[in-house]
Amino acid sequence: MEGLEKAKQILEKYNQEHLLNCFEKLSEENKQKLINQILTIDFNQILSLYEATKKKVDFGEGKIEPISYIDKSKLSEEELKTYEGIGAEVINKGKYAVVTMAGGQGTRLGYTAPKGTFEIGGGCNKSLFEALSDTIKEAQELYNTQIPWYVMTSRENNDATVEFFEKNNYFGLNKNNVIFFKQGELPMIDTAGKILLDENGIIKEAADGHGGVFEAMTKNHILEDMKNRGIDWIFISGVDNVLAGLVDPVATGLAIKNNMNATGKSVVKANPKERVGVFCKKNNRPYVIEYTEITDEMAEAVDENGELLYGETHLLCNLFNRKALEEIGKNKLKYHSAFKKAKYINEDGKLIEPTSPNAYKFEAFIFDAFERLDNMVILRVKREDEFAPLKNASGVDSPETARALYFNYIKNKKKNK
Repeated sequence: MEGLEKAKQILEKYNQEHLLNCFEKLSEENKQKLINQILTIDFNQILSLYEATKKKVDFGEGKIEPISYIDKSKLSEEELKTYEGIGAEVINKGKYAVVTMAGGQGTRLGYTAPKGTFEIGGGCNKSLFEALSDTIKEAQELYNTQIPWYVMTSRENNDATVEFFEKNNYFGLNKNNVIFFKQGELPMIDTAGKILLDENGIIKEAADGHGGVFEAMTKNHILEDMKNRGIDWIFISGVDNVLAGLVDPVATGLAIKNNMNATGKSVVKANPKERVGVFCKKNNRPYVIEYTEITDEMAEAVDENGELLYGETHLLCNLFNRKALEEIGKNKLKYHSAFKKAKYINEDGKLIEPTSPNAYKFEAFIFDAFERLDNMVILRVKREDEFAPLKNASGVDSPETARALYFNYIKNKKKNK
């Protein structure tokens, strides 16, 4: 079979020969898939990532300090009008686009389909995708324009996502302005650094995190498409925040008025232990410390007024200038490891279903790109207006909490019309 001998040489070099132990039992299609995977994987990178799992997270010699922010609720009427006017002009002229990162399945919700197809519930049969599309449609009517919507999927859910949009007639949007592209993947490894095989006998890969959006946009010619469409400003967020303010003239106006290439949205951290990343500065550049990496001392530090020094929650709602995205996309971001439970085929060809974490997956985080910016505007918004994440089956950030926030937002919106 083409490439088999070369694949064997590569595996021998990196001590990963086990990947071919059950090769003869595979279908012809999966044999070729496995060989292609071996020939395209960067094994040096995987080795480096494995070595990094043995090291403690630290911030190097970087100086970490709180970051300044602008509280939207405290802007004067005149300031709001100025920023809105600047942003509205950008949107009206067709220079604004939205990117939604929707590569995940709804596994943590007990849901097996693409997360974006999950219905809000509570008498509302809208999916997350439809709720977000409503925001885009309203903005298109308000600004008399077209707003391209780029949806990042994954190998796992791309076909189902596209089919869902087609079945729902793109929720009334122009299908030529809804563009799908896939994010990258990286192999999963065990605690000994061995790459895992999935249930089909091919290399088990996992999506490379929301930070993979930059590389994916470059590889899939999304930035080129944006340039051809005359897009200058791009709002990037996740699919699971049903209240994400996708089309934001104030955030846009703030960036332009302050001569910056990005705006990041924040809300006040609910408590020191809230499982969210927070904005800060590292070596005088914008940065985010993830909840898995922040120390207790930093999480609980307060200023003279008793407010958290590191209390600006990163909402995964960020606006970028296209030229900044082009620069960011030229080089890979660093990867973070996560220790997860992962089914795999062992060296004897037996399916193993662990009851505790057994494997590392590697993800890039979107906020690691902030260090490549000289600065960015941090815009504090109200949690009840723009942050209703849907991550867990119950409790915090669950369908129940997101639904309540969504319904309350819709009710207030109608009341204020």
